[in-house]
Amino acid sequence: MPSNFLRTEEVAFDRLIEGFDDGLVIAKGADIYNIGSAQDQVNQGDKEWIPAPMISRSSDGFAATFGGVTDLAVPVSTGIHKHVAKSFTAKERRNQYAIDKWFKSGKQTLSSEVNMALFRRAALYSSVFSKRTGAATGYDDVADIDTRLTRIGVPTDGRMAFYSSAEMNAMAGNLASRSENTERSRTAYERALVRSDIAGVDVYKNDLNLRLAAATGGATTVNGANQRLTPSSTTTAASGETENKDNRGMNLTVTAATYANIKIGDAFTIAGVNEVHMITKEDTGFPKTFRVIGKPSAGVIEIYPAIICDDGGAPTDADKEYKNVTATPAGAAPLTWLNTTAANMNPFFRKEALLLIPGTFTVDPDEGW
Repeated sequence: MPSNFLRTEEVAFDRLIEGFDDGLVIAKGADIYNIGSAQDQVNQGDKEWIPAPMISRSSDGFAATFGGVTDLAVPVSTGIHKHVAKSFTAKERRNQYAIDKWFKSGKQTLSSEVNMALFRRAALYSSVFSKRTGAATGYDDVADIDTRLTRIGVPTDGRMAFYSSAEMNAMAGNLASRSENTERSRTAYERALVRSDIAGVDVYKNDLNLRLAAATGGATTVNGANQRLTPSSTTTAASGETENKDNRGMNLTVTAATYANIKIGDAFTIAGVNEVHMITKEDTGFPKTFRVIGKPSAGVIEIYPAIICDDGGAPTDADKEYKNVTATPAGAAPLTWLNTTAANMNPFFRKEALLLIPGTFTVDPDEGW
């Protein structure tokens, strides 16, 4: 009898994950990336480095100008673990109706957890920030996303945006009110859904809601000049070991009126620091937007993206190739906070920029499952 009960638990596990992804929303906009087999994940500590896009630069004339190659990588890992578990006695297992309801609620809860984890990552860590003075209501809001992505050279395919129900319904109302007799307009009116290409972006309704409070760090300035990152493939420890380096972010030392109030997700620009096109390196004429992703020590904020520029004394090839701003911020350069009012966050990204990494574990009936 105990072995039969254990097998019943395993069947419960199988039924719980069956159809699990039917409730996912943002997760369907992410690329699925498999680290490898269960043994591979154990050997690698559930972490792997994947290649980042490489950017090259050209030189004038016919004489070859050779430089070194800086191959960057990004760490990915499975660091969030959630589960839903209940116990049923032999007598309680007769109530199949209650068990079926638990299966359904378990899938809903886990789907929501996956969505929220991806939602937080996309909404709080995305460095391209579209500030709107009011709630999203239509085409102009999505067009601003397209403008911001296009002018820095983000490829046009796979762009996606996820709006809260309030904004999405307003946008659907804007579309439905137009004098066009199209399937898109009818769908917007009947179901408050807009899933077709708008200004080059696929738009979806998000069933989760996450608000970003207004920035309250007060007057903030850069504390010290020449704060930038030189991209490199690896970093060397004091003991001599080398390991891959994550070049996506950096620490920025600042002086803030209320440093304690600076929080993860706050968006800002820095005076005199404009964005550039990722390939041509031309100045777009617009300030580069950054996000606060951590506070490692007093007076220091960790930011995305790292400040990369070739205006140092001896710029490397990597400085020139991965340059993302027109100038390194000057000492005492003021920061301008962008999230000046509390509002819903509506993340947007290119599909390959967000990865969903399935974890693994073994369910063995001989070990108590």
